[in-house]
Amino acid sequence: MVQPEDKPNINQMIEAVSREGYVIAQEYLPDASHGDIRLFLMNGDPLCSKGKYAAFRRQRKKGDWDMRSNITAGAVAVPVQIDETILALAESVRTKLIQDGMFLVGLDIVGDKLMEINVFSPGGLMSMGQMEECHFCCEIILSLERKVEYLRNNPGSFDNVKLATL
Repeated sequence: MVQPEDKPNINQMIEAVSREGYVIAQEYLPDASHGDIRLFLMNGDPLCSKGKYAAFRRQRKKGDWDMRSNITAGAVAVPVQIDETILALAESVRTKLIQDGMFLVGLDIVGDKLMEINVFSPGGLMSMGQMEECHFCCEIILSLERKVEYLRNNPGSFDNVKLATL
């Protein structure tokens, strides 16, 4: 996180992080101090099992200077209530996720802002299941089994978009 007193070194900082040719920068949101929410979506909809959403809040350790809320960076997962604001953010990307054939993704949310959509490695699902004492993986397996069964009963060519919506 760049601070106003870092201004004399800003060019060196940009050089250091752009050596590979790409830089991703985002505005710091004060709500990030409370961590971020990871919400899992399957087939474009919030993943639920037994009335519970597959979601948790990632909070960094108290006193940690690192601004990241990644579990691998030492953050901890805590339960979170999913409200209408979070569900509206999920709904705002649902159509695009389905169009792109995204089966299982993780949304990272800070406050009322969607920060990232994890399409390759939406981690934390096993921890989520243990924390909520709910087997969200069973819902995923059942969905995959329905897709396989559909393909068996409907021979032909299906792309990811079609399969993601089954």
